Amino acid sequence: MDPVHDKVNQPISRNSRENEKNFTERVGIGTSFDVGIRKLYILDKEIQFYFVNGLCDIQYTIELLKELMYLDANEVKENNVREQIENRLTHVQVEHVKTVDDAIGQLLAGLIVIIVEGEPDAIIIDVRSYPGRGPEEPDTERVVRGSRDGYTENIIENTALTRRRIRDENLRNEIMRIGRRSKTDVCISYIDGVADPNLVEVIRKELENIDIDGLTMADKVVEEFVVKQGANPFPIVRYTERPDVAATHILEGHVIVIVDASPSVIIFPTTFFHHVQHAEEYRQAPLVGTFLRWVRFSGMLFSLFILPLWLLMVLEPGLLPDNLDYIGPDETTNVPVFAQIFVAELGIELLRMAAIHTPSPLATALGLVAALLIGEIAIEVGLLIPEVILYVAIGAIGMFATPSYELALALKMLRLVLLVLVGLFHAPGFVIGTTIFFVALACIRSLNVPYLWPFLPFYPVAALDVLIRQAMPIKRRRPSIVKPQDAVKQSNSN
Repeated sequence: MDPVHDKVNQPISRNSRENEKNFTERVGIGTSFDVGIRKLYILDKEIQFYFVNGLCDIQYTIELLKELMYLDANEVKENNVREQIENRLTHVQVEHVKTVDDAIGQLLAGLIVIIVEGEPDAIIIDVRSYPGRGPEEPDTERVVRGSRDGYTENIIENTALTRRRIRDENLRNEIMRIGRRSKTDVCISYIDGVADPNLVEVIRKELENIDIDGLTMADKVVEEFVVKQGANPFPIVRYTERPDVAATHILEGHVIVIVDASPSVIIFPTTFFHHVQHAEEYRQAPLVGTFLRWVRFSGMLFSLFILPLWLLMVLEPGLLPDNLDYIGPDETTNVPVFAQIFVAELGIELLRMAAIHTPSPLATALGLVAALLIGEIAIEVGLLIPEVILYVAIGAIGMFATPSYELALALKMLRLVLLVLVGLFHAPGFVIGTTIFFVALACIRSLNVPYLWPFLPFYPVAALDVLIRQAMPIKRRRPSIVKPQDAVKQSNSN
């Protein structure tokens, strides 16, 4: 470890030269162009301003300097210079720290550090203005009708977007810093008196126990430390970029974690069925929302099972009923059907990756190349048959219709595993693979919450809510799976 970093809990010195030396060595003033110091002499005292360019609002900083210069020109010197300075600080959030570590931590977070000669502590003023974009509707969670704002990479804006929707005095936003070097701000949001305090404490302790240099990948690193997913491909936390979705979960008793520099927030705990819900279902009438939900469920089932089942029918035509004997290829090709499916699946996945990395003006050209050149020519030369293209396309559409991107990728991997098992063992492979899939899902737990709740264990009322989008006046109780302290969210009079 650097010798500089060995100076833990070093107090702020009353000597200005010593403070300047400490800050210069620790944060590289004079070496790093974006870290600066501004020294003023006010009422015969040296005042040191430490700041980081790009993280501070320059207009606020200029106003503070003007006020202090005005103080020096118009006030009479008194014994307590610091009190006079504090009375002139035109800002709502002013704090004090007594150690160099705390002061540097605040400085690198974008706050201004003011040290008054002869005083044993530093004044901290929050003038942060992080660079970033404005709230926009997230691309992966669009709705036809609804709010168009979304979380950004600014943690302050994100907590404000949540509080705008929940103006409850019991809403708590606990902030901490994680990462020995990155010192990333992480916020735990929940409603005191609704969220399970044991759940909040578990998440808080897991976050406090994270010991890592930095959270460069932000929320994903936090998730891996908290839930310890291991080799399980299925998502056991839910991500959302929509403030209305996050606020809904907070009101139900969930806990969300917001990580600075990430536009996604993490929802704890979640089950499999949290990942198949979409905000669009709740922006439509209950019957329409139920219809949309079942269309989405059907698409997911098609995505998972249609290709393995079709391959099974091709390999064992005797399993087909007489009225479905048209299923399967009529012509013979030099490439086995099993290999054709994997080539097509690999092509779809490569196209998806290419679409992500392709600039928007070239996306149309990419689609034309994929559809006309690759697809048509592959059929004409006999590499692929039309039915393979059809069923692979249906599986891809079902994947894109899955609300959770992480769940869609997990289902894609499972589909490939089922294809291998069917190709090797035919019908027994399909049955065994599907059974192992459901048993594995039943064994997954997210922060001690069963992944297939409310079906395993079975809760009829909650299971009905998964299958049918119920009207809001009917849903009077919060989900029991989060163990809310206040289980009733609306009175019977409604």
